Amino acid sequence: MADSNFIDYVKILCRSGKGGAGSRHFHRAKYVPKGGPDGGDGGRGGHIILKGNSHMWTLLPLRYRRHIFAGNGQSGSGGRSFGKDGDDVIVDVPCGTVVFDAETGEFLCEVTYDGEEVKLLRGGRGGLGNWHFKSATNRTPRYAQPGEPAIEKSVILELKLLADVGLVGFPNAGKSTLLSALSAARPKIADYPFTTMEPQLGIVPYRDSRSFVMADIPGIIEGASEGRGLGLRFLRHIERNAVLLFMVPADADDIRHEYEVLLKELETFNPQLMDKQRILAISKSDMLDDELKEEIATMLPDDVPHVFISAVAQQGLTELKDMLWSAINDERNQIATPAITHRPLDGHHRVREEDEFIFENVPQPDVDGEEDWDEEGWDEEYDDDEYFEPDQP
Repeated sequence: MADSNFIDYVKILCRSGKGGAGSRHFHRAKYVPKGGPDGGDGGRGGHIILKGNSHMWTLLPLRYRRHIFAGNGQSGSGGRSFGKDGDDVIVDVPCGTVVFDAETGEFLCEVTYDGEEVKLLRGGRGGLGNWHFKSATNRTPRYAQPGEPAIEKSVILELKLLADVGLVGFPNAGKSTLLSALSAARPKIADYPFTTMEPQLGIVPYRDSRSFVMADIPGIIEGASEGRGLGLRFLRHIERNAVLLFMVPADADDIRHEYEVLLKELETFNPQLMDKQRILAISKSDMLDDELKEEIATMLPDDVPHVFISAVAQQGLTELKDMLWSAINDERNQIATPAITHRPLDGHHRVREEDEFIFENVPQPDVDGEEDWDEEGWDEEYDDDEYFEPDQP
């Protein structure tokens, strides 16, 4: 996967901009011996903003952009002049990108549709100038507020493809062949295991110019939850699917057992996958006659609908699409974005080479001429329109 252009997991270092310091300036002009305080406010620091881009399908650009720093706010000046706000940094990401804290694995935010903007890190507020603190009893305040410090965080971006149907099966179960038969996608097809090395998407046409999206991921093998094979890494891409299509070939020794093994691996990866609608497709069924199909049907689980298909012989595909369309449009299978609970990143869901990536210590440029302020004592949650009171000298 190191040479592949499909990158769905990347670790980056983000830093918002620090706020500019307020000015302690006093008005000086001819014939104005006591002009009073007129120090302006400092500018706010820049935000780190994630923006959904439907034209992107991979996190590859961020693999070569490991450090993302926003601009710092400038200090205020005399004449109640406000400092310039720091430049925001807008990072384009594919739709379906989920962000986790790299240290704790905690879910932070997600970007689900084109044009959606999510503020990942908020820039520090600028400090108030001394003209805010003048009063009848304190006409010459010689203090101003410093700007709030920047926020630095290491985050992991994980891409989960947005599709209606996810294909689940062992290697060489016929998933890629089915995708190529139902859609215009042309995945690599061969007779050896793990032919599919990265997820594939295909748009399946349906009646009356309707369509739905189907996702094919690398095959799963028994023990995938313990690190065997490739399928475990790509199971994240079916977490957003409304329907899961399990595929077991007709020449399998025990179709029911293989289905149960696949189900167990999905449950180990994320127990919430058990709540999704499931359909079982018996592939390569062109080698079966009607009597064998009836015999196999008696041994299949009763809690999941099944269908016999053959992508090569074009058998059962219309019936399969009818079943999938009905399941996709079932109200019980409609996925609401707030209802999705993303599992935290743990040892089973992390990518070792990304977790071990070490960022170089890049110092923050000091554009406002002020020293970095201690972060202790600042409130992380604030409103842009609310100012905080300074410590009195």
